[in-house]
Amino acid sequence: MGLGGCIILIAVGAILTFATDWHMQGVDLDVVGLILMAVGIIGVATFTNIARRRRVMVPPTTVVEERRRQDDYGSGYGA
Repeated sequence: MGLGGCIILIAVGAILTFATDWHMQGVDLDVVGLILMAVGIIGVATFTNIARRRRVMVPPTTVVEERRRQDDYGSGYGA
């Protein structure tokens, strides 16, 4: 479940808890809405934690180039 799914769970839970006055026999929609909001918040926290771990970057390494002069090629080793 991605970030969008978690936000949808929070929205649906808030609608069930605060914006409806339906009454179903055997089901308390306020509790269902609170549960959906809690699951959505836990999902957002988990997704954010995982995304933060993925963004950790390794510092770049320094590349050192050694340049030789033209007359260094013909002289050989140790000459």
